[in-house]
Amino acid sequence: MSEERVRVMDINRRTIVKYGLIVLLALFILVYPTQIYGFLMTILGVIMPLILGGILAYALNILVKRIEKHFFPNTKMKWLKKSKRAWVIVLSLIIIVLILAVVFRLVIPQFISAWTNLFKSVPAIFTDISDFAQKLNKNSVISEQINSMNVNWSSVQAKVMKYFTSSLTNVFSSSLELVTGFAKGIVNFILAFTFAIYILASKEKLGGQINRVSKAFMKEKHREKIKYFLNVTDNMFSSFIAGQVVEAFILGSLCAIGMWIFQFPYALPVGAFIGITALIPIIGAWLGGAVGFLLIAVESPLKAVLFIVFILVLQQIESNLIYPKVVGTSIGLPGIWVLAAITVGGGLAGIVGMLVGVPIFATAYTLLQHSVRGRLNSPKLEPDPTSEKD
Repeated sequence: MSEERVRVMDINRRTIVKYGLIVLLALFILVYPTQIYGFLMTILGVIMPLILGGILAYALNILVKRIEKHFFPNTKMKWLKKSKRAWVIVLSLIIIVLILAVVFRLVIPQFISAWTNLFKSVPAIFTDISDFAQKLNKNSVISEQINSMNVNWSSVQAKVMKYFTSSLTNVFSSSLELVTGFAKGIVNFILAFTFAIYILASKEKLGGQINRVSKAFMKEKHREKIKYFLNVTDNMFSSFIAGQVVEAFILGSLCAIGMWIFQFPYALPVGAFIGITALIPIIGAWLGGAVGFLLIAVESPLKAVLFIVFILVLQQIESNLIYPKVVGTSIGLPGIWVLAAITVGGGLAGIVGMLVGVPIFATAYTLLQHSVRGRLNSPKLEPDPTSEKD
């Protein structure tokens, strides 16, 4: 048997084995879909802190890289060179904590004060209700109407007590689940945060290890394609996060200025809080607006209603003008495609879809753009005069 024939038979055998394994895997998925889904969800739950840590590390790395460029870039002190990354990480965390502390320092005391005043006014409300009930009781016509209804008050009392008993049981059960979930969330956050710090502290070492593994098990052309794809994705996501921060600052500032002009109370704290929540695309402003409504409603229900009208107008301006322009400019995506990405992402995956829909769409847009240029053998496409400027 010739060597060529042996080689061909070996290739055919490996092909048969490969496709046979694929068919077996497909049949296994079809026969045991529930078990496989449960197993995958269990694995996902176990590694979720690591996934969150990687996401947190990526977001923090955007700030770390910018600070690192200006943190003693030309120092010759060996101890500073060795500890530079640690100092930059600590400084980045301090900046984030200070920003959050300032915002919550503005919002939380005002929120507590407003609700304290509300609870102080509760006795007066009950007094008014009691006075109104006494007036009704003194009215003979109304009293006769109530008595003629033949209401079985014992039955009503029994039903009310049964309702409150079941409600207390449900509240206790829900509280227990809430405490358990909260404790689990705290543990997962600590694990994710620790993992993120380790990634930031040794990102060059991790990158070198991944590079060596890819060289050992992948062909060079495949490595280059993956590297190119990851570079484009990283550029889109980092630019998106930076644009999101700029947009949130603009929205918070516009909200505070508008509230000050229209003489709404709590302009600065509400504007700052809306700026923080605006980091969540489109719906973030509504979350901050809900807090603002509650604060203002305690002082003046009419102003709270007018504040909702103000937020509606501001939200329309932000969603259709500010957000597509600011974020679209930061990632090189026309505004119309930003709106399309948010709509599709939100429809498919809710808030998470809104968060990642724009950078994913921008990545696909850039890859397609580069592919078109390559196929047309043109270093640069002629701009479309009818499109927005990227």
